[in-house]
Amino acid sequence: MSSSSVGDSPGEQNDKPQKKTPNDFVFGKVIGEGSFATVYLAKEISTGAEFAIKVLEKKHIMRERKTEYVMREKEVLMKLNHPFFIRLYFTFQDVDRLYFVLNYARRGELLDYLHRLSSFDEDCSRHYTAEIVKALEYLHGVNIVHRDLKPENILLNDEMHIQITDFGSAKIIKGNTDNSQNEENEPKRKNSFVGTAQYVSPEVLTSKHASKSSDLWALGCILYQFLSGEPPFRGGHEYQIFQKITKLEYEFPEGFSPVARDLVEKLLVLEPDKRLGSDETGGFEHLKGHGLFKGVDWDNIETSKPPELVPYLPATASNPDITEAERKERLEHQAQTNEYHKFTEGHLILKQGLIDKRKGLFARRRMFLLTEGPHLYYVDPSNKVLKGQIPWSKDLKTEQKNFKIFFVHTPNRTYYLEEPQKRAVDWCKEIDKVCEMYYGK
Repeated sequence: MSSSSVGDSPGEQNDKPQKKTPNDFVFGKVIGEGSFATVYLAKEISTGAEFAIKVLEKKHIMRERKTEYVMREKEVLMKLNHPFFIRLYFTFQDVDRLYFVLNYARRGELLDYLHRLSSFDEDCSRHYTAEIVKALEYLHGVNIVHRDLKPENILLNDEMHIQITDFGSAKIIKGNTDNSQNEENEPKRKNSFVGTAQYVSPEVLTSKHASKSSDLWALGCILYQFLSGEPPFRGGHEYQIFQKITKLEYEFPEGFSPVARDLVEKLLVLEPDKRLGSDETGGFEHLKGHGLFKGVDWDNIETSKPPELVPYLPATASNPDITEAERKERLEHQAQTNEYHKFTEGHLILKQGLIDKRKGLFARRRMFLLTEGPHLYYVDPSNKVLKGQIPWSKDLKTEQKNFKIFFVHTPNRTYYLEEPQKRAVDWCKEIDKVCEMYYGK
């Protein structure tokens, strides 16, 4: 791969191709890592412009036989010119490495926001699904299939618009036909598949070939995850997930938006040519006409302001100061009589109770243990297994939504909790009291 200029650098317009080397950039922190590449935040010395530079080790590529994947990704990136995709500016190499200089998507992965909020509300889900639809319409229009579309491969720019990335698994359809055999540099695969387990389409699992409609299947999985907090096909291991995919075995949780459900059901169809958005069903114009997208300004979606990311809220479902002697006595009694004492690391329990810990539309009943420390542990009450704890800091805050529902906000995540006995206010008061005890008002 020779050094080449693929596009104009931000802050630098020049008609002559610019030959770049690693010495033209100051490399900073690692912002992404893959199986055979590391992505660095870097600054171009001459302009001060920031880039994401993907660095690939030649020896590793050769050893893992990934040359075809690397060359295909470069070829795809060079073809793309749309605001919803990562842009390739330069490629160059030295003795040991290859370098792809890409625009920097400052807001990171969409998946991080899903983890933080557990799910998106209907407005957010509509908008970001629409952006993905517009991106796929362009991508398929230039005869490229992504084949590994998932929230992890969707980045966000400064304005919170999507930037689809990672084209190592992409397929370039040669000519005007959507023929899974008609492709170039397709690596031979044995007992493997292209994509990620939860989002891979059934035809890839059964025939090992993907078409444009394979991306529509992934779109259905992503929309489902936006609103519910989990992909539709889940299991303890890949084989179990694959079995569910080929049998179309999934269900909608209570509270799932009816209009979004209709679209998911029209995308998660076993026959590729029957998925809404396929050429056989009327293409992207029919997909964009679905009721979920009512009110979407398709002509200006690239420049419109995205809605604020907020979680989906469906229409569903005291400790006074004590002396050290009293504390020791209570702790001994707790150790002898409370079956959850073993999960507290020797801390005195200040409040405990069963709470439904929600992730999107999915809920898991947990025994919550508010202790000194401070700690807020949660335990699987059926299997008696510690599942984790909510991290404490001076920035932890509670928010009561109603008698049952309350949030615990931490800097990196919001925990959505539902108290079945309608005593959310008691939990908020106790957590706030412990916060005040350790961090002050």
